[in-house]
Amino acid sequence: MNLKKLMAVLAVLALVLTACDAGGGGDETTPTTAVTPDDGTTTETTAGGTDTGAQTGGSLLDEVIARGTLNCGVNETLPGFGSKDETGAFVGFDIDLCRAVAAAVLGDSEAVNYTALTAAQRFEALSSGSIDMLSRNTTWTQSRDGELGVDFAPTTYYDGQQVMALAADGFDSGSGLADLAGAVICTNAGTTTEKNITEAMQAAGADFTLTTFEDFNIVLENFKSGACDAVTTDGSGLISRKSTDEPAPGDWVIFPAVPISKEPLGPGVAQGDAKWADAVNWSIYAMIIAEELGVDSSNVDAMQASPPNGEVQRLLGGEEEKQTAMGLSADAFYNVIKQVGNYGEVFDRHLTVLGLERGLNALWSDGGLIYAPPAR
Repeated sequence: MNLKKLMAVLAVLALVLTACDAGGGGDETTPTTAVTPDDGTTTETTAGGTDTGAQTGGSLLDEVIARGTLNCGVNETLPGFGSKDETGAFVGFDIDLCRAVAAAVLGDSEAVNYTALTAAQRFEALSSGSIDMLSRNTTWTQSRDGELGVDFAPTTYYDGQQVMALAADGFDSGSGLADLAGAVICTNAGTTTEKNITEAMQAAGADFTLTTFEDFNIVLENFKSGACDAVTTDGSGLISRKSTDEPAPGDWVIFPAVPISKEPLGPGVAQGDAKWADAVNWSIYAMIIAEELGVDSSNVDAMQASPPNGEVQRLLGGEEEKQTAMGLSADAFYNVIKQVGNYGEVFDRHLTVLGLERGLNALWSDGGLIYAPPAR
């Protein structure tokens, strides 16, 4: 073979090899990597972006809709937030948040399967998938967000930790943590309150004994029996139990006036499913927006029939609504308001009656922290 023919053969071989390396096409392919999300499913990702199970149709939203019920983890020992009534039905502020999500996703606020959880059980129940959402007076913290894999929904109750002790022991609303030197203080196990009270008492230079129990009912029983000199938890929880358990008015005193911590409470879902998180988040935002716009369960039909402005129209499923793009029905938020109520209605129904004031939990327009993005 002469040199000219040899060069021609080599050129052809080079073209063939180049075509094979390009995958038979004109664009270079990007490498794929198997990724295992929190739910255990495996999807493929490319260098151009990451696809999760939620983005490829594997969202919990679709599963809940197909199942026809929402699995919600709740409290059963905190009147006003989560407890059982005389018929054995779950009631409370946090219970109504479960109902709101069920109304938005399933069209039926009663399509909820409740699981009563202790503070120590709640995160395992969420991460294992035995519940779809957690709505149990849970504080949003950095470690829970970054280490436990919880995606927190909007804060639904801004709170702070306080202490409750006996007036007969010399405590009053003006007492401070230093007055608890030598006391036995009891609280729930598996909560932020344990570290908060330990750090606060150290800062106050007061020695104390901390005793914890999984069930807050047991905490209260030990307080009533005298085994605990004081109890500590979120201020709302203390007011809740004071209003329903106190032997006689004035026997139990809550202090200090300024809480020792920040406790932003709200629901949570497992990380890794943006579609489901959006459904939960916007079910709550819809309740807030409705209160801002003056839409409640008594006038929602009239508002839907003749919306006073574009945001009400969109919120209640009219022209330019955004719910269907999220995988919900157009009337999803109408169902929330009609069946459960707006944020203010739910607050008044369960918390105002206990003596809890709106305070930080007033709408932003009334000087509080409750705020929602626009329905636009």
